[in-house]
Amino acid sequence: MSGKALQTLIALVVAGIWGAGLGLAHLRGDMWFIDRVEATMTDLRTVIRGQKPAPDVVTIVAIDDEAVSQTGSYPPARAKLAELIDAIAALKPKVIGVDTLLIDPGPAEGDQRLVQSLAKAPVVLAAAAVFPQGQQRTQNDAADPLSGVPDAERFLLPLPAFGDVAATGVVNVSTDRNGTPRLVPMLFKSGGDIEASFPLRVVSIAKGVEPAVEPGRLLLGDEIIRTDIGQGLPLSFYGTRGSISTISAADVLAGKLSRESIENRIVVIGTTVTGGGDVFPTPFDPVLPGVEVVSTAITHLMSGGALIRDHTVRLVDAGFAAALPVILVSLLAWRRNAIGLIAALCVVLAWFALNLAAFFNGVWLSAAVPLVAAIPPALAFGATQLWIGRRRAQHFAEQSKLLQQVQAPGLGNWLARNPDFLAAPVRQDAAVVFVDLSGFTGLSETLGPNATRELLNGFYQLVDEEVAASSGSITSFMGDGAMILFGLPASRPDDALNAAHCCVGLCGRTRAWLDALPEAVSSRIGFKVGAHFGTIVASRLGSGTRQQITATGDTVNVASRLMEVAASNGAELALSEEILRAAGENADPFKSGVLRGPLETRIRGRAGSIAIWLWRGKASDSARGQIEISK
Repeated sequence: MSGKALQTLIALVVAGIWGAGLGLAHLRGDMWFIDRVEATMTDLRTVIRGQKPAPDVVTIVAIDDEAVSQTGSYPPARAKLAELIDAIAALKPKVIGVDTLLIDPGPAEGDQRLVQSLAKAPVVLAAAAVFPQGQQRTQNDAADPLSGVPDAERFLLPLPAFGDVAATGVVNVSTDRNGTPRLVPMLFKSGGDIEASFPLRVVSIAKGVEPAVEPGRLLLGDEIIRTDIGQGLPLSFYGTRGSISTISAADVLAGKLSRESIENRIVVIGTTVTGGGDVFPTPFDPVLPGVEVVSTAITHLMSGGALIRDHTVRLVDAGFAAALPVILVSLLAWRRNAIGLIAALCVVLAWFALNLAAFFNGVWLSAAVPLVAAIPPALAFGATQLWIGRRRAQHFAEQSKLLQQVQAPGLGNWLARNPDFLAAPVRQDAAVVFVDLSGFTGLSETLGPNATRELLNGFYQLVDEEVAASSGSITSFMGDGAMILFGLPASRPDDALNAAHCCVGLCGRTRAWLDALPEAVSSRIGFKVGAHFGTIVASRLGSGTRQQITATGDTVNVASRLMEVAASNGAELALSEEILRAAGENADPFKSGVLRGPLETRIRGRAGSIAIWLWRGKASDSARGQIEISK
């Protein structure tokens, strides 16, 4: 398995384990640490869905500012509450819910008056559950219908006199970390006691059925209510305050009450007075009265419309949590570029569209769990690939730099931009220069490998600098010499002149370099240079895995042999009539030395003779004497 494949496999395994772990925690309801993210995403989806009309099954009788002003007290006196219930009961509601705690005794006359009123109609009184540290703690067991039901320290129940004539229901709701009521638990327990919630008790009386409890759902007769962990009913808010039909208690006490608003309906009496404190923030209203929250739950139980999030929905969430990070990492590994990133983004957008569509249809799929499962592995994999890519790019840069040290920089750059360069041989005019150290082989036998290497490196450096300054290309270093081309990657009019500059510069630099060496070394070696101009065959030679750019042909052979001519005639440089003519017979480079010729000279291995010129620098003229030319 390649390194890249192994990296991808490890990333996929880690992403799958991470996602599956979060999905399992979500099934158990242990994702409190992302509760705020889910709350924000749920608010966003709710706002996008928009407000909707509430089914007309509940009427709220609000103890508002006007009612408190009229009665003169808050909370209202028991006698006034009894009067309010009497007026409502006279119009035959299905059930009256009183969303206010009656746990403390009041004036005996008022309490007695209220007991008499409670007996005139089906009434459900509010109770409250008290939890340790004020938090509802649940434990989930999918096989136990009462698993996860909020376990209270105790219940605050209405006074026994009231409880004897009316039913009770717990009004607690379950809020998220933003304080928004997301769920209304349908059942509460304390020790061995089980209490129904206020909405469930109201609806069971209104429907005339006793609720049955099963894992993940409640049965109200033939109707199935799908619930979340702890038998919680998810809320789907209708809009701002007043979305559920609301009447002021002041109007009821004043006799301004129509039969249509009460008869055969559920009526909930609750507080909306300013400063009453019983308010909650929701996506549509930052101060929605608590009575409207419980009335929303009652409406859901009566007419449907609650969000659905049960064990099955959580299983779907867990599936997305396990699959989404694997898919994203796979796409990023499939195309480690913009295509892979766009494909991953499309998958996320498709998932979000599916999530939004499900929410609009009343299915509460988690938005936070799959995102938290998918984003960290995708970011980690992407960051790792970016880091590896940068390391690889750095490695390639170092390799390219090394290649430029081995291959001619100009040719290497050209080949990088034009990969088909010299894929087929090319015939063209070029100037060819050879330079070589004489006597070096014998010297190297006594110097040893390290000293020989240092000596050659010094020579190669000066050759490289002179060639680069003259716009030439070193096609190869050959032992103690080099082959240089002027005319690649393309021929130029000044190739011959550039070669002339290079030849003279090489002679001067090499002479100075030799003079700087210890006498024991410099006295044993010299140098020679040959140059010719003509047609060459440039090509890439070698196998499919290793190729080198080089030039072949008669021009190359003549230039190489001209080094022998220079050496045999005591000159530093031997150049052909062709390169001198192409560079210009009065070329400036040669004015720094003595140029003699033309001389007809035979070249070893070649029929006939050619006209050549010999050159040496003025600095070496007195030391080496006059040139003797053999014809």
